[in-house]
Amino acid sequence: MKNILVLGGTGFVGRHVCEKLHRQGWRVTVPTRRAIKAAAVQHLPRVTVVEADVHDPAQLLALVNGHDAVVNLIAILHGTEEAFERVHVELPLALSEACVADGVRRLVHISALGVSLDGPSRYQRSKARGEEVLRGAGLDLTVLRPSVIFGSGDRFLNVFADLQSIFPVVPLASAGARFQPVWVEDVATAVAVCLADQGLPRSTVGQTFECAGPDVLTLAELVGIAGRYGSRQRPVLPLPAALARLQAGVMELMPGEPLMSRDNLDAMSVDNVATQQWPGLSSLGIAPASVHSVAPTYLGRRGGRSKLLAFRQGGRPPAV
Repeated sequence: MKNILVLGGTGFVGRHVCEKLHRQGWRVTVPTRRAIKAAAVQHLPRVTVVEADVHDPAQLLALVNGHDAVVNLIAILHGTEEAFERVHVELPLALSEACVADGVRRLVHISALGVSLDGPSRYQRSKARGEEVLRGAGLDLTVLRPSVIFGSGDRFLNVFADLQSIFPVVPLASAGARFQPVWVEDVATAVAVCLADQGLPRSTVGQTFECAGPDVLTLAELVGIAGRYGSRQRPVLPLPAALARLQAGVMELMPGEPLMSRDNLDAMSVDNVATQQWPGLSSLGIAPASVHSVAPTYLGRRGGRSKLLAFRQGGRPPAV
């Protein structure tokens, strides 16, 4: 039985990765600032939750010790230039140094489609710099680049389904932005396959994989899907660029994580679809699931657990 450290194991994707690795017999360590946030994985017998600050190099080195491999899932979608640098560049640098110092060579890093050193958004540029840092460390690295990830518990289709259960119309920025959404279970399977690195035409070490589903859809089409398979479908009102930017700026000022930011708009100015420059999920033996086949299994079944229940009852909607 091998030991693996999963950074970001308490998040949406991380929970699925931990469950997948647990079922395959890995002994998994999940660091978190607060153990209470790890309730979704604490019940798994081979998962150990440790309270730690992964941004502290000394604590990170101690966490890496005794493990055979590391998976890095930590990322943010919103923030300042400094915040993106800290999470997407400085953390991978500290992680690579800890791995080298402790002799841990195997690392699977979750990046994103569309990352580029000269990309239009801070998110894309910082994620690209993080990849560069890791590639320069001489580790046995595999990079996975997913498109937008959907699945039960996501903060994407679920949010748009909830919004349409409340509002008569959906004012939508970047309605024509194109995505190739990928199921969270397919991403988790890709992580597990790369770590096993067996039964494939060639090793996944040193490779980058694009993780994308079979459907290329606009944001407006995805909102429509969320409404159709959720409680009800509302008309989408595409916003002109100037108004969309104003809307995003206002959302950034609201408490909590914004639904949309100006940096998100910058990122959506380029298509978030597979480029075919790197192998995809099929090269890992994975037939990606369609959003049409998965979304109906969880949208519209949230009932009283809806994220916007408090808003329906007269309170503020939570940060999404």
